[in-house]
Amino acid sequence: MDMTMCLKSLLLAIQQHRDCMSTQTTAKLQKQVEELSGLKCDQLLSSGKMLPSECVSGLVEVAGNPNSCPVLVGTIVALLAQLAHDEDSREMLHSSYNLTSTLASVIHQHSATPGEPLVLQCLQVLQKLTYNTRVFHSTNYIHELIAFLMTNIQSHNDDITMPCLGLMANLCRYNHSIQGHIKSLDNVKAFYRTLVNFLAHNSLTVVVFTLSILAGLTLNDKVGEKLFDAKNIHQTFQLVFNIIVNGDGTLTRKYSVDLLVDLLKSPKIADYLTRYEHFSACVSQVMGLLHGKEPDSAAKVLELLLAVCSVSGLRALLCGVVFQPAGPRLRAGLGRRPGAGRDGGPKPEQPGVSLLRWLSGPLESAESCSLKALQLFSELLEEALAGDSVSPCVLSFVEMLLPALLELLKGLRLAQGDAQLRRHCLRTTHVTHLLILLCGEDQTRALVSRQVGAQLCLSQVESLLACCQDNSPLTSQPHGSDGDHVQVFAEAVLKTLDLMSKLRGQVKDMETSFYRMLQDQRMVSPFSVALTSHHRDTVQTGLALLVEATPLPDFPSLILGESIAANNAYRQRELELSVKRVAVEEVPPTRSFTLSDSSNSSTKSVNSLIEKMQNGFELQEPGEDVRVSEIIDVYEQKLSALAAKESRLQDLLEAKALALSQADRLIAQNRQQKAQAEAEARQLGSLLKEAARRREQLQAELGSQVQEVERSRADTQELLQHNGRLQQDSLEHQALKGAYNTLLSRFSEAEQQLKDLHTSQASLTKQTDALRRSHEALRLQHDKTVSVLEERESKVKSLQSDLQQRGDDITALREQLKAGEVQAKEKERERRELEETVDMLRKELNKTEQARKDANIRASSLELQKDQVAVKLKQKEDELNKHSAMIAMIHSLSSGKTKNDLSL
Repeated sequence: MDMTMCLKSLLLAIQQHRDCMSTQTTAKLQKQVEELSGLKCDQLLSSGKMLPSECVSGLVEVAGNPNSCPVLVGTIVALLAQLAHDEDSREMLHSSYNLTSTLASVIHQHSATPGEPLVLQCLQVLQKLTYNTRVFHSTNYIHELIAFLMTNIQSHNDDITMPCLGLMANLCRYNHSIQGHIKSLDNVKAFYRTLVNFLAHNSLTVVVFTLSILAGLTLNDKVGEKLFDAKNIHQTFQLVFNIIVNGDGTLTRKYSVDLLVDLLKSPKIADYLTRYEHFSACVSQVMGLLHGKEPDSAAKVLELLLAVCSVSGLRALLCGVVFQPAGPRLRAGLGRRPGAGRDGGPKPEQPGVSLLRWLSGPLESAESCSLKALQLFSELLEEALAGDSVSPCVLSFVEMLLPALLELLKGLRLAQGDAQLRRHCLRTTHVTHLLILLCGEDQTRALVSRQVGAQLCLSQVESLLACCQDNSPLTSQPHGSDGDHVQVFAEAVLKTLDLMSKLRGQVKDMETSFYRMLQDQRMVSPFSVALTSHHRDTVQTGLALLVEATPLPDFPSLILGESIAANNAYRQRELELSVKRVAVEEVPPTRSFTLSDSSNSSTKSVNSLIEKMQNGFELQEPGEDVRVSEIIDVYEQKLSALAAKESRLQDLLEAKALALSQADRLIAQNRQQKAQAEAEARQLGSLLKEAARRREQLQAELGSQVQEVERSRADTQELLQHNGRLQQDSLEHQALKGAYNTLLSRFSEAEQQLKDLHTSQASLTKQTDALRRSHEALRLQHDKTVSVLEERESKVKSLQSDLQQRGDDITALREQLKAGEVQAKEKERERRELEETVDMLRKELNKTEQARKDANIRASSLELQKDQVAVKLKQKEDELNKHSAMIAMIHSLSSGKTKNDLSL
């Protein structure tokens, strides 16, 4: 069956069941729900159509009706669980269709039988809906749901305990109102004791859920200080890391990572983790999960590593783990293919290599993994490059990283869809940001400049500008500040130009390409989007590039100003339209059909006119005296008028369609609010009955608590007496301990002195032997010296005669030295003249360099002008060809007319 027909049949069955709730309508509705479940309905909620929205609203209303059949409700809940396959669909079901309160009401209706399959099914769907989603304290049936969860957690029924713990962990996370409500309950202490007992459970999933609940409720209380103090926190760290590495599955790993991320937000616990001695080993094991795991597990691991990077004391330790040196075999493999080997091959020797593999993953399957890996590399390299010198391990890792980054910049094709182009531009922005970060240091900038070419950057900017031109803000409707395609394209363009600016002095032809792209008129759109952006970094990047661009001769400053003004006016118009859409009332659907029929008729008339223009000259009679130019003018006027009319009708049709969808949405919301009001009225009646029963129970509990207080007073007195005896024993123990420590210190000092005396005696004995041997050697040396002295006296006499002769030679040499000094002065004067000549040459060289730079700018502008002139020349040639064809046609017509006249 077709999806549309199935939805229409389902909507009809819902209306019949709503009007008359009988066995036949229930069976028919259940059959329609089962047929829809058999179809592929993953994109049903994200389609944005009215028919699926109406069907889902009706199903939620039927599921929340207390008179509905439990089997039918179970089938509807199974279908809704099938629809909640991604994060956007879960958010839509939670916020737009109020499914959370509906499922909570179903659980409250069947709270007497918690082991029923319908209750377990609702708990599982609620756990999926409330993950990473804040549930408001004022939501219907939330108090009843919390009471149900606390009661069944303490019931020790393993079948229902685990889903209750998971749902309670979701509700307690980042929700202070629900945390305060749970803390204000009377049985919260018994609930705490049950949770502490669950910490010894044999299921790791139960332990993780329990720790998440305790962290959400007691992290900043006295109970949390005892649970997560300095004595227990290291065991908790080891337990959580073991669960992450050796968990039962993806769900357990997901909640374990969330627990550790929440604990790291506490400065005290983050400080404890910086002093944890096994942190490096645990992080290495966690990073081992990136090898051969599915994208969901890898995304959670990367989320944990990013949270670790937010702690300044841990980021340096994480750098030491990631940037370990790789083996030669691994480096060779990465040089061949950076993104290969995810599933097979040898186990990686370097923890950061798995990050490289997820970095190069496809955008369709692991977009979050690729972007998170890029963010992690940015954080780690920022820390590694912040020091005075760059480690050789970091440089070798950057050499492996650069080919993978440059590979990510390729593959942009305009034929891809908008979502794929947006994902590629986001990844391009992160890659260029990482390359700009590497350009901050001289050594890494040299590595980048050797591998990044001017042609790569130029082609990347050309492709991005083509995308930006196709998604102009004046022709495409933005989807919000985060989802705007134009904003993403503009950020990617400006980041690439910023990278070219950083490398223009090191890469050949980069400077010419940079100035050429700044003077391109297509840069007006990225500049206008960046300067009117809400992101601080984008505005700063745009301003920095604008400072470089404004002095250039061909920069379109006036067009940029007009584009910024038009962009602001467009945003103001969108704001006014969004305000008007809220106040739109219901519009009859027949109006839209009339408009569509008129639009179709105008389209048919335009097509007929085009056919007449193509075939008109063949149908003319030879005797008619009509000019071709006048016919063309008439047809052009009619075509422009019809096109303007068609555009106005199309705008009116879109406005009416929006109004109709808004009206239908308001009707659905009104129905939901009416059902909620009826449920609240029933809830108030039940609350009055429960309050009366609660008052009687409190009176009975008050008497028992008075007896407990008296017993506790007697126990307190006994404890105080026992505490006094323990204090006396402690004082005696401290005194004995001090005496023992003094005797031990005196014994150690005496033993040390004895060792020092033995060593000094041995050294003195050695010195005496050495002095005796040296004395005998000196005596023999003295005898030899006397004999040598006599020989030297005879030599002295001969040397005196030689000395006198040398004196005469010295006087002659002094005269030669004076002459050499005169020559040295002349050489010094010549050196000074040469230095002045060199200074003049340097000044001329600087002037030549500045002239070369101006010539590059003029060359880029002339090249741009040449391209513009070529385009204009091509346009003129096309016009000339058209005129030639027209003249030829006129000549042919006029020649035919002349022949007819001659025949007459």
